[in-house]
Amino acid sequence: MRRTVKQNQFNPLIRVTPSALLLVVCVAGCQTFGGSAGEQRFFPPLPFVSSGDADSDDESTEVASQVGGAKRKPGTNRFGSSHLVGYVTGQSEDLPRAKELYLEADAIFREAVRAPDEQRTKMFEQSAKLFHKATKEAPGSAIHQDALFMKGEAYFFADDLNNARDAFEILQKEFPRNRHSDRAAARLFAISKYWIDLDKSGSESWYTLNFFDDKRPMRDSASHAIRVLDQIRYDDPTGKLADDATMAAAAEYIRRGDYERADEFLADLRETFSDSDHLFLAHLLGIRCKLEVYAGPLYSERMLDEADVLVKQTRRRFPDKLKDKKYADMVARAAAEIDYHKAAKLSYRADIREKQREYASARDLYRMLLRDHPQAPQAEQARERLAQIEELPGSPDKPLAFMTKLFPSAKQSPPLVTVESLRSTEGDAGESEPPPNESFFR
Repeated sequence: MRRTVKQNQFNPLIRVTPSALLLVVCVAGCQTFGGSAGEQRFFPPLPFVSSGDADSDDESTEVASQVGGAKRKPGTNRFGSSHLVGYVTGQSEDLPRAKELYLEADAIFREAVRAPDEQRTKMFEQSAKLFHKATKEAPGSAIHQDALFMKGEAYFFADDLNNARDAFEILQKEFPRNRHSDRAAARLFAISKYWIDLDKSGSESWYTLNFFDDKRPMRDSASHAIRVLDQIRYDDPTGKLADDATMAAAAEYIRRGDYERADEFLADLRETFSDSDHLFLAHLLGIRCKLEVYAGPLYSERMLDEADVLVKQTRRRFPDKLKDKKYADMVARAAAEIDYHKAAKLSYRADIREKQREYASARDLYRMLLRDHPQAPQAEQARERLAQIEELPGSPDKPLAFMTKLFPSAKQSPPLVTVESLRSTEGDAGESEPPPNESFFR
């Protein structure tokens, strides 16, 4: 795990404070942080059947098939038998009964909208239970999809946000291409925003558990809100609110000080939603998050390199945005901070080499600092140190070097007598003795 604890050793004159970060979010005008489209409650049209169908005679009329629009007798399915699907899936299918329950639940739902406040919640809960029964009677059908959505709507208006979230998430998971996808995502977005606002209000404590309020989870509303936002973009990555949910989750992680997780969400937004309205803001906040994750000269400078690349991308992709002096100054301060941190890391490494009397390496690091970061505060100190160690030996003498002669080396020693030396003396000795076996010396 990457360390995220910052060391308070950076130049405060070029550091961007968290208040400046919040200013970016407020000024950007992102609709994610204002009233979202899913926040306002509205009365939805009946999704599957019209109100006029309630007067139809299910015993004498035929029911439209869910596949191909073919007609069939009541009590049968598209295979001609009401028991075949139950035999295969283990669930029975009774479309007329599902339609009857749906119409009954819808009638109660519509009455609840006009009912007094003291009766409204109970009526919405009653309709939600009937919608749930309708889903059980026709699993996998269009009625199942519509009943799931209306079940979530009923719980949403009853202020039972936990059950509403469950219904909408089941709908998005079991029917990824359903026609209610955008509206279900809007409801989930509104629920997560409410839980985040609840956490911001400070009315919750980390050690308390909620057993009675259906509007919020048992504990840690903000974490549940982030999970819902992450699920929105996972269930429907091409939906209208996928990029909004990604940005909202990143902003919440920033608020909680988890810059590493926020950076992951912002990177995903920049790579996945290249046409998002939040793209410029994702670049600005991404630079800030990477600088916050960087933990000092003792650690890797990878985050500094990524932040540097992001600064260059921001200047190249958004020249019109940077015409605003506020944003141009923000990017310039971030670039100066990156330059400062990189120079500090080189200075730190050079100082270590000096202490180890490896002056050649120290000189190279100081020259690199002066070449790449001539405007950094560490440049003047590097010039002074470079002048002082210029004439010193490149590496220190090895201590106790004479001790190496007292112990045998692992390196193989050359033979005392070689074949070439014997051949050179052969002419002097004559043919009195046979030549030695050459293979013996090889």
